[in-house]
Amino acid sequence: MNLLLLIVGLGLLILGAELIIRGSVSFGRKLKVSLFAIGVVIVAGGTSLPELASSINAVITNHADLAVGAVIGSNIANLILVMAATSFLIPISNINQNQINQAWINIFLAAILIAMSYFILSFNFIFGILSICLLFIIMWFQIKQGVLDISEVEEKGDYSLVTSIIFIVGGIILLVYGAELFVKSAINIANKLNIPEAIIGISLVAFGTSLPELVVGILSAIRRKVDFALGNVLGSNIYNVLGVLGISSFFGNFNIPNVIGSEDLLFMLFVTLMILGFMFFLKRIGRTYGSLGLILYFGYIFYIYN
Repeated sequence: MNLLLLIVGLGLLILGAELIIRGSVSFGRKLKVSLFAIGVVIVAGGTSLPELASSINAVITNHADLAVGAVIGSNIANLILVMAATSFLIPISNINQNQINQAWINIFLAAILIAMSYFILSFNFIFGILSICLLFIIMWFQIKQGVLDISEVEEKGDYSLVTSIIFIVGGIILLVYGAELFVKSAINIANKLNIPEAIIGISLVAFGTSLPELVVGILSAIRRKVDFALGNVLGSNIYNVLGVLGISSFFGNFNIPNVIGSEDLLFMLFVTLMILGFMFFLKRIGRTYGSLGLILYFGYIFYIYN
């Protein structure tokens, strides 16, 4: 029953995020906001709204371990599940310097999280301010350099002002209730299986919230737009650390759980270095990476539960 409620909660999160995006794009057009400005917001946070809503709810309800686990697990899933599945279908051969720079940023952020875990530093209001400022600077440069694809903004439709507002309000309501249902179900599953919440967060919750990225990645492969898929995944990982954890830190102070700091952060750093190695030395992410990534991901999930 809890698993069913978890799936329902995830569905509400994804639907709510889509309604907010469509309503915001249409509302922005009514106010004559440029597609570029709208695109920055959509690309920065569009697919990460479910992670953000569930993380805020987890922090507010004193289950921050679930939030941290979900972010770390989502980043791992993006790199060796989403990108592996995408590159297995259609290899990525047009690697550019901007994408390599994104990978270096991911490595830098992983190193910061490892240092925070080692020195037992808290996520707090100061971390949130610094994270949001750094995120806007990074996203601005990425959009300006054409690393992130904002063409999807054109596909979101144009609605009346009233419909746009209804979409935004309805989306927020679905996000709030979806996040509450999603987090409560995940906590119940962790309690019933006697598994730490951080482990449920890094596996089950992370896999669920990474499904939008997985769908986008596979669709990108079908449409043969995999170059932007790589940039968007690396950009999503940056947003998860700086945006999701940054904004969540405004709602309470919390630390990285020991179980994550000791192994999972190091694994996240390893897979980020691995994808950088393929990008830097081979200039290609193909079926070799796809096969290796999928084996690593399912092996990793098997390991943390055993």
